[in-house]
Amino acid sequence: MTLKALVFNSSLKSSSAPEKSSTGSLIELIAEEFKKHGVETETIRLADHNIKPGVTSDEGEGDAWPELREKVLKADILLIGTPIWLGQPSSVCKRALERMDAFLEETDDQGRMVSYGKVAAVAVVGNEDGAHHVSAELFQALNDVGFTIPANAVAYWVGEAMGSTNFVDLKKTPKEVKTMITTLARNTAHLASVLKRAQYPGESE
Repeated sequence: MTLKALVFNSSLKSSSAPEKSSTGSLIELIAEEFKKHGVETETIRLADHNIKPGVTSDEGEGDAWPELREKVLKADILLIGTPIWLGQPSSVCKRALERMDAFLEETDDQGRMVSYGKVAAVAVVGNEDGAHHVSAELFQALNDVGFTIPANAVAYWVGEAMGSTNFVDLKKTPKEVKTMITTLARNTAHLASVLKRAQYPGESE
């Protein structure tokens, strides 16, 4: 069974930035691991798109979210990667989450949100504390709007607080991060395959 993963890279850097994204580096490692479980991955750099502020699925002319929303709904897995800024997920990450608030009212005839049956995971990088706080924020928001969270569905790396070393600067991936990546990919792919075969029951079932 082929599964599709959509990845939101929530780096504040656009793809035209000269320096490589640490968030992107961690995402690439997860995408490679996903391949071992039959998961095809598409990555989108959110900073490259005009995602308008709001909580509906279409905020009018020039809004990039409707097209991104369609990609979310066609995927089996949503992986959100974000850097830590001021102890928080990035602003573009939060904007994408706010737009998915619309899922609360977008339901089928059995009361299931359009996101039901889809699995979500999180990747976090930063050179300050806050990985647990950031993943907790994302997990709660994603669960609120209908995504299912697998066991151990987070991979993160944080450097020394106020330090200058970023994940992208590391010569090798720490063993602990490798373990998180393999566990995230394995558990996420497993749960996505289960839910693809057996959707959640609706209100009339």
